[in-house]
Amino acid sequence: MDPLFPPGHHLPRLSEQTPQPTDGNHPSKLLSPLDQPTDARARLLSHFQSAKGITEHGQKWDDLWKEGFLPWDKGFPNPALVDLLTERQDLFTPPPKSGRRKALVPGCGKGYDVLLLSAFGYDAYGLEISSNALEAARRNEKEMDGKGDYEMREGVEKGRVTWLAGDFFADGFLKDVEGGGAFDLIYDYTFLSALPPVMRPAWSKRFVELLAPGGRVVCVEFPTYKPASTGGPPWALPPKIYLAHLSRPGDELPYAEDGELEESKLGEPSKTGLRRIEHFQPKRTHQIGYNAEGKVTDWVSVWAK
Repeated sequence: MDPLFPPGHHLPRLSEQTPQPTDGNHPSKLLSPLDQPTDARARLLSHFQSAKGITEHGQKWDDLWKEGFLPWDKGFPNPALVDLLTERQDLFTPPPKSGRRKALVPGCGKGYDVLLLSAFGYDAYGLEISSNALEAARRNEKEMDGKGDYEMREGVEKGRVTWLAGDFFADGFLKDVEGGGAFDLIYDYTFLSALPPVMRPAWSKRFVELLAPGGRVVCVEFPTYKPASTGGPPWALPPKIYLAHLSRPGDELPYAEDGELEESKLGEPSKTGLRRIEHFQPKRTHQIGYNAEGKVTDWVSVWAK
């Protein structure tokens, strides 16, 4: 099975493919030429097979950016995040009377979600371990900021956009964050799925460390449909993985040899863990979040301390 596509996805012949427009989020839309499942699956598995540790994984991602091999890049922000920010402001703390809220997008790629959060009034920080990705993000900002999905929302003061180079698991990038390292919103879509499972305890611990009191973690959970035994990246991430780790930040959790979480062996949630305050399947998401019948397979979760 290909991790970039749900089971049963049909890919049109290359001659039939056309890039997806910014409003093309229905499963009936044709896929971008970048979305070639079999070749992309095999290449990613082969590319990361020898990587050990965060440093080597970071270099492997940067190599793909150098080559321009970006099967995960869809060209626009996830519609699930657009809808959440537009329709569910009740889930977020209101802006302060002075200053703006801060948002962090680790593994931001070309920065589509960073620009979107800025349009919703956040001082938005895009963090990347790949210098080549940040170069692409800066170009993208010049071309697209303030247009389409990135138009400033009515009654909202547009936030600043800041691109950060560094390792999410180290503090070095925080020196360039105004007011220190506490964020009002931290967003994850495909960041966790890019990390080997051994790094999940560190991921959950870091999210808790960087979240401000009253802040929210937002996850668009993907890929939920593939067996853990198929490997990655992207690694299988059904909702139970997010729930187990974010409620037990930093804890080593039991996994079977096939990569499945052993839920029956989990202990009680940690007192320092996050609470899931909302969990639902979005009306819209990126193309790869639909199955062959046109049903959404992604989930959206919102977390608080």
